[in-house]
Amino acid sequence: MNFKRIFPVVASLSLAVLMSQAVQARELKALGISMGSLGNPYFVTLADGATARAKALNPDVKVTSVSADYDLSKQFSQIDNFISSKVDLILLNAVDPSAMASAIKKARNAGIVVVAVDVDAKGVNATVQTDNVEAGKLACQFIVDKLAGKGNVIIQNGPQVTAVTDRVKGCKAALAGAPQIKVLSDDQDGKGSREGGLNVMQGYLTRFPQIDGLFAINDPQAIGSDLAARQLKRGGIVITSVDGAPDIENSLKSESLIQASSSQDPWAMAQTAVDIGNDLLNDKPPAEAVTLLAPKLITRDNVAAYNGWSSKR
Repeated sequence: MNFKRIFPVVASLSLAVLMSQAVQARELKALGISMGSLGNPYFVTLADGATARAKALNPDVKVTSVSADYDLSKQFSQIDNFISSKVDLILLNAVDPSAMASAIKKARNAGIVVVAVDVDAKGVNATVQTDNVEAGKLACQFIVDKLAGKGNVIIQNGPQVTAVTDRVKGCKAALAGAPQIKVLSDDQDGKGSREGGLNVMQGYLTRFPQIDGLFAINDPQAIGSDLAARQLKRGGIVITSVDGAPDIENSLKSESLIQASSSQDPWAMAQTAVDIGNDLLNDKPPAEAVTLLAPKLITRDNVAAYNGWSSKR
């Protein structure tokens, strides 16, 4: 056998395989982003963070960022448009985590990587979100501690996406450790908005003569609730929430009833999601299907040292 003839052939084959693999590596050329509502600064920061990271990976990347406005049919159309324009990666904040499954499947069948952000969604390649159970637990443990484990508390609910249901789950776990805490209500939907929080809180204040604490599932609802309490001249209520938004920073530095918020980091979340999506394009799956980012409780005592969402990292 002539080994001198064989070795060059093997070497050439190995080089060909390596070159083939290099050709198959996919560059992120087009990114589609569908957010629940770009009227919410949280989702604006998510979109901005994703855009910044995508452009760092490829300065020529085309980024299309759209708002679903919590409209399921609108988000379906957005996914169809992303497929038609042949994006490589979709970052999806699903309006309905289960109902979007068929659109996600369609995108993936077209060779598009789909990464869920902020809330999980059925059938995605990966998910990046805050540990929302821990966020709810931190915010409601603050209420328990402030009330010394005794009083009337409300859980102001919201749209039934996983981020919200997980926050409520964490809150209830914290309240369960204080038997003398009475939950007056836990099923009213504040719509994730300031107006929704205000309207629901007005109803609470009319129904309940004594409210000692309130957990709102996000900052806009907390701000609306605080406004309702001030309009009806009701005080002595410890309000907490989740997000760590710029508006909540101002509330924590003022005389509002809002005393704490479990902060999220939408900028870091978006950047992590783009990195994971880019890796998936090149057959490098994440260690876990769901990547959880740890929240931190922002209070009046530490808000001065809080970097906030505007800190672009």
